[in-house]
Amino acid sequence: MPGSRMPAWGILPVTLPAFTITGMWIVYAMALSNNHICPVHNWNYNQSCDMDGPSSCCTLDHIPLVSKCGTLPPESCFFSLICSLGSFMVILVGLLRYAHILERLGPSLLNTLGLATGWVCAAGLTMVGNFQVDHAKVLHYIGAGVAFPTSMLFLLLQSILTYRMAKTRGQYWTGHLRSILTTVAFVTLVFSGVFFIQESFVLQHVAALCEWMFIIDVLVFYGTFTFEFGAISTDTFLVLLKASRAPKSYKDESSVSSTAHIHSHVEGLAMA
Repeated sequence: MPGSRMPAWGILPVTLPAFTITGMWIVYAMALSNNHICPVHNWNYNQSCDMDGPSSCCTLDHIPLVSKCGTLPPESCFFSLICSLGSFMVILVGLLRYAHILERLGPSLLNTLGLATGWVCAAGLTMVGNFQVDHAKVLHYIGAGVAFPTSMLFLLLQSILTYRMAKTRGQYWTGHLRSILTTVAFVTLVFSGVFFIQESFVLQHVAALCEWMFIIDVLVFYGTFTFEFGAISTDTFLVLLKASRAPKSYKDESSVSSTAHIHSHVEGLAMA
């Protein structure tokens, strides 16, 4: 008898991008209103700005990178909150996605890697949000160096798994959509990294725009899981529970068999 469906879980993947993207733009608006960054449409930068100069004067310290938007208070408080809550939702989505694939395909190395990369990405995102770049640069860059590549790998693995699970035309189209989003994420991530280390103001501004595009693209990718999460049922959680108990059961069986082998060996020596 099939388990009862739980379609409410389909809301979770949509909530993640809706909450995070809205929150990030609120942080951007707060940083912009406090003159902590310059607008994304600005392309004019100066080597330095006088204290008595115009408030619109921009230097490299004002480039609207996502991390820069959440560097100074009060927006840094909201930035940390958004990253922390977003990390928690990433962990939850990754676990449910793992359980859903486990229910459909059974044990899979790709599925396990997908779960691991999603959770490592969440850990990196937590570091990014709680160690601001101007106050803890090394830890912030470590978090970014962990979160960005693992999120890219997560997208790639989930795209492959989508095609492996696909049986209907709609499921194949979902795979095509995720492949496009993965390609866009890869291109924007590479451009962001290459342009970020350049000295040109223009190229660093392009790096900021690519970073925004990459983050939004990844979050939209997470939102596409709503197609599958609507089919989650109690059976999905039972499969996950059985999988979590499997290693323990295996160890118990191994210990029992090894103990029986020892007893039989001792009895054989005694009879001899």
